[in-house]
Amino acid sequence: MPEGPELHLASLFVNETCRGLVFGGCVEKSSVSRNPEVPFESSAYHISACARGKELRLTLTPAPGAQPPQEPLALVFRFGMSGSFQLAPAHALPPHAHLRFYTAPPAPRLALCFVDIRRFGHWDPGGEWQPGRGPCVLLEYEQFRENVLRNLSDKAFDRPICEALLDQRFFNGIGNYLRAEILYRLKIPPFEKARAVLEALQQHRLSPELTLSQKIRAKLQNPDLLELCHLVPKEVVQLGGKGYGPEHGEEDFAAFRAWLRCYGVPGMSSLRDRHGRTIWFQGDPGPMAPKGSKSRKKKSQATQQGPEDGPKDPPPPSKAPPRTRRAQRHLTKTATQQPEATGLQQAPTVPEKGRKKGQQTTSGLRRPQKIKADASPGESGTASAS
Repeated sequence: MPEGPELHLASLFVNETCRGLVFGGCVEKSSVSRNPEVPFESSAYHISACARGKELRLTLTPAPGAQPPQEPLALVFRFGMSGSFQLAPAHALPPHAHLRFYTAPPAPRLALCFVDIRRFGHWDPGGEWQPGRGPCVLLEYEQFRENVLRNLSDKAFDRPICEALLDQRFFNGIGNYLRAEILYRLKIPPFEKARAVLEALQQHRLSPELTLSQKIRAKLQNPDLLELCHLVPKEVVQLGGKGYGPEHGEEDFAAFRAWLRCYGVPGMSSLRDRHGRTIWFQGDPGPMAPKGSKSRKKKSQATQQGPEDGPKDPPPPSKAPPRTRRAQRHLTKTATQQPEATGLQQAPTVPEKGRKKGQQTTSGLRRPQKIKADASPGESGTASAS
């Protein structure tokens, strides 16, 4: 899922690619999108963007003398699970381009497209940031820090720290991969109570005898959790590109994958939080870990198939000897008497040679194949984390 760094990178992409371009005509929405129509039409206008946390604002500004005369229009986007912006030739739109802004003639027409494969993204023609979201962890660090420490009595901090980090009222821009990386660097158990972790920061004060440069150096060398909520997203932005994932190019994805220390990394453990989202960690999960749940360790790269490896070859066909007619009749009889399997997939039972009639084997039980979930940055989430 795109998080704060990806929204910031998307705004940089829009500003760089649209600089010097003149757009014109209507804003076009795909017929399958349930998002609102964009009531804007101009003979000539420019597009600019800025990001705040997990939202991006696109501003359409009419050029001087453009017709019909009108005020600039702002759209606020939330990317959901798969939103992004692409610039493409007007005659070769990318799949799932659900909102299109076309350049004006006579130059070869281009289209700035909001592409959203999963269609969980949303745009709002009102142009206002979503109410209730806190300050941006990237661009409004001081306000963000103050907002968290001032509201530690909120019931959100009764929850485990891994869940509190997804609450956009306080951590606007933090998502699933960022929370794992931040907690891992500080060796904080993900299911430690959030208030217990954050109250310690209220008492943390640097000595007034230190110079400004010494204070800066001390913070960079030993950042606390709230400082890492600012510094770790900055590292992702500095990786460049438009974000992560194979659809953005293998080079972008490889750089992001090499940067990860915890999220989805072989050898790390994982659990699902109260919202069903997977948190990756190392060591003890903490006292508020879900009862009865067992942490899963990701296999090493030597035994795990990577996303680029493709499907594995099917197993060779069985070379078991053919059954006798008597064994086949017995198989048909026992198969009709067997109850429907639940949980385990039970193989037919066949009498072994040398056993007495009616005595059955217990071998041949197949364990159900485990389905991996949340193994990539593009996983599903909850409303509070989008």
